[in-house]
Amino acid sequence: MDITVYQERCIGCGNCVEICQAVFHLNEETGKSEVIDPDACEYVGCCEAAAENCPVEAIIIKV
Repeated sequence: MDITVYQERCIGCGNCVEICQAVFHLNEETGKSEVIDPDACEYVGCCEAAAENCPVEAIIIKV
């Protein structure tokens, strides 16, 4: 599974981190979301929900 957070779109709202903290975190320097463990998507199953709840559609998942 390939997960990308488009930095130019991300507004740093933190929805993805709240929904799926095993996979996403907010970078303290940029204030934007980053993928920290894409493999965790297969185990915790929250990546799709994080992408669906991104208000600017910055998270793209490719299977």
